[in-house]
Amino acid sequence: MSLNKNKGIKKIRKRLDSLDNKLLNIIKQRTKLVQMILSNKTSKKQIIDRTRIKIILKNIKKKSIAKKIDTKLTNTIWSNMIKAYIDFEYRKFKKK
Repeated sequence: MSLNKNKGIKKIRKRLDSLDNKLLNIIKQRTKLVQMILSNKTSKKQIIDRTRIKIILKNIKKKSIAKKIDTKLTNTIWSNMIKAYIDFEYRKFKKK
């Protein structure tokens, strides 16, 4: 790989690192909101809301199309994020 291409990659990676830091801040905010919702749940049965999940994924698909983002990519990201938060809620619910 040429020196110029390597410098270009490093520059882009710095931008990615900066964006990752912003994403971490957003995840922190989202986690706080999920914890607020969890504090209002009285049963583990309330953790998974399949109707809500379908609505979220449908809306993400619409927004992805409008923003010209690969819908398979955004569906995978959101599906995995939802699964991760479901796991988080189960782990935290036990500690209530």
